[in-house]
Amino acid sequence: MKMKDIDFTKTALVLIDLQKGIVPIGGDEIVEKSVQLVNRFREQNGFISFVRVDFQDGKDALKPETDQKSSAPQERPADWAEFDSRLNVQEHDYIVTKRQWGAFFGTDLDLQLRRRGIDTIVLCGIATNIGVESTAREAFQYGYNQIFITDAMATFTKEEHEATLSYIFPKIGKLRTTQQFLMENES
Repeated sequence: MKMKDIDFTKTALVLIDLQKGIVPIGGDEIVEKSVQLVNRFREQNGFISFVRVDFQDGKDALKPETDQKSSAPQERPADWAEFDSRLNVQEHDYIVTKRQWGAFFGTDLDLQLRRRGIDTIVLCGIATNIGVESTAREAFQYGYNQIFITDAMATFTKEEHEATLSYIFPKIGKLRTTQQFLMENES
């Protein structure tokens, strides 16, 4: 996969969990960088998929026994799953609602990408080592080329973020900053 001048007709921007209840984990900078990517994909008529995690009644949430309790609040505000308004989600954008960490399992994301001839995913969002990494591992197993926008993702600690960027993502894709990606793919 050559980075310069990617084919936007075969590339999707996939944004993970940039919703009101999760954005505070990563901060405003992640949303601001993501908006730059969304704008570039809109300029190029690229495919954009906004992914959120949400639950119907809580019975559809995963509840395995683990050593570490989930930090997710049990009671969520009504707007918890709404996308951050700065992203300017539009009617023709593709929305994926997932019930677990990864955006492929139990959704039709792979089907929608393949029907459009998409073979490359530009991935960003929150949390680097949870939703983003789970989606990236799934995409790798489906055979997608991937570009990880390292400064448009975040997680709970710098150590967790850096571990995924250092040990997982280089094995399954290419790492770029927002600025590097935008400069390599100018309109």
